[in-house]
Amino acid sequence: MWRDAIGQQHAAATGVVRIASLVPSVTELLFALGLARQMVARTGFCIHPEPAVRAVPKVGGTKDVKVARLRQLAPTHVVVNIDENRRETVDEIRGFVPNVIVTHPCAPEDNLGLYRLLGGIFGCHAEAEALCAALQAQLDAIRMRPWPARRVLYAIWQDPWMTVSRDTYISRMLALANWQTWPGGADTMQACAGGDCSRPNAPGERYPSFRWSDALVRELDLVLLSTEPYRFTEDHADALERQLGKPVLLVDGEMLSWYGSRAVDGVRYLAALAAAN
Repeated sequence: MWRDAIGQQHAAATGVVRIASLVPSVTELLFALGLARQMVARTGFCIHPEPAVRAVPKVGGTKDVKVARLRQLAPTHVVVNIDENRRETVDEIRGFVPNVIVTHPCAPEDNLGLYRLLGGIFGCHAEAEALCAALQAQLDAIRMRPWPARRVLYAIWQDPWMTVSRDTYISRMLALANWQTWPGGADTMQACAGGDCSRPNAPGERYPSFRWSDALVRELDLVLLSTEPYRFTEDHADALERQLGKPVLLVDGEMLSWYGSRAVDGVRYLAALAAAN
């Protein structure tokens, strides 16, 4: 038996297996585990691996799943995520799908457990262990390097500007290279003194909004503009760098925020990025 992110126990799948994934990075992982033939549903945001993923029917988005269409496809297993899918949708799916697997990686090393969870349930032990070995090698390599500490802001949206707190997968990924994200601890209150922030954020908010200010910019060594969920471009990065007078990099959001099999290349990508900047 294997336990998912909320402690549910799952037995090894038997008989006909029909898998629906409502999580883009998990869809990619299921293909990497050799489960393409068992895939019967995905969201429209599940775009990797190309072109193989196109053969899998779409059932809406991560937040607006077409439940009736999913029911028609008759999955035996549905993989969901605590952050990406709505709880009420998941509860509805439980009414007609016998096995709902909940995922919630919070740090790069959590992928090791995710690989083994899905590998165990779907009988892909060898493939899961190969991914574990590949990821562990990248984690060991990046942690061996003496990275200088840098304070960075990782922007995911504008109008309003939004970033990530340290209680996120993205921040914990960046921390592998000793890149500490703003805000952290009292950072928000200090930089927002005098009404510099665009709006108050709830304590512990994971994706806070902010406003650029001189006080904030002084705290930063580097600004990162992610290519997702907002589609920042090099033009955005160039314009913001001129405005702030601080280095601004356009970074691949999939590499830094997607867990699953993408994490292997993601850690390698981060090491190269940090070494170059």
